[in-house]
Amino acid sequence: MLIENKFSKYLIYAIGEIALVVIGILIALSLNNWNQKKSERNSETQYIFSLIEDAKT
Repeated sequence: MLIENKFSKYLIYAIGEIALVVIGILIALSLNNWNQKKSERNSETQYIFSLIEDAKT
């Protein structure tokens, strides 16, 4: 019974660690996607301003 108790505690700890790693990866992916979209929006804005300036000339 003592061995089973230690094993169940270890199993719960291992599952918790895996969950934390997965949550960390998901947060990192979300931040990466957010930064990439922000960069794309900035590029798009610069391209539009460039087109406007070309049209004025």
